[in-house]
Amino acid sequence: MDPSLDLAPEPRLNGETVQQWAFRRLRRTVMSGRFPPGRAVTIRGLAEALGTSPTPVREALRRLVAERALVLLDNRRVRVPEMTAQRFEELVAVRTLLETEAAARALPSADPAFLGRLAGLNRASDQAVADGDVEAMIETNLAFHAALYGSPPDNVLLPLIESVWLQIGPFMRMALADLDRHYPVDRHAEALSALEAGDEPALRRAIEADIRDGIGHLQAQLK
Repeated sequence: MDPSLDLAPEPRLNGETVQQWAFRRLRRTVMSGRFPPGRAVTIRGLAEALGTSPTPVREALRRLVAERALVLLDNRRVRVPEMTAQRFEELVAVRTLLETEAAARALPSADPAFLGRLAGLNRASDQAVADGDVEAMIETNLAFHAALYGSPPDNVLLPLIESVWLQIGPFMRMALADLDRHYPVDRHAEALSALEAGDEPALRRAIEADIRDGIGHLQAQLK
């Protein structure tokens, strides 16, 4: 097995095929930044890490390549696509457009139960920061945003947002390296306050600032 592999812990669900589970687990692995930029891993190594044959891994990788989350190399290896400053800026811009709109559309769902779930996730995120637990910081951040954007029935924006997260996720750990300097204000708390007040402009500003402060500053490090 490749020594660099660190797959996201995703238990197989009841009724889930090996192929479905392999795709879901590898997708989460990319989204949570466990595939560092520039590092290639083999299909065989991924299969060994999952405890499966290479066949479901190949299908999962085919779908992830189609989502532009990975690139398939000619030596049966995969890696995260190279990132330029222009591509990164575009991804951040798309994140901002999609996520501010998705947050605004969640306002009609902002009942006490919904707000309570978000507040609980934000407390978990704050605790992860206090503990310096990078894995928990990434997972609780993803969970907060997914819970916020995924509330309306038949939601069409969250899958689009997740597609962007896949492309930008490998850089999340770089962003967390200097969190105190670039993320001085709790933007999740601002978003919660705006939701409670039913203030759409303030909610949009909080989400935009969360993206800018959380990861936007990395553009300066790219060519």
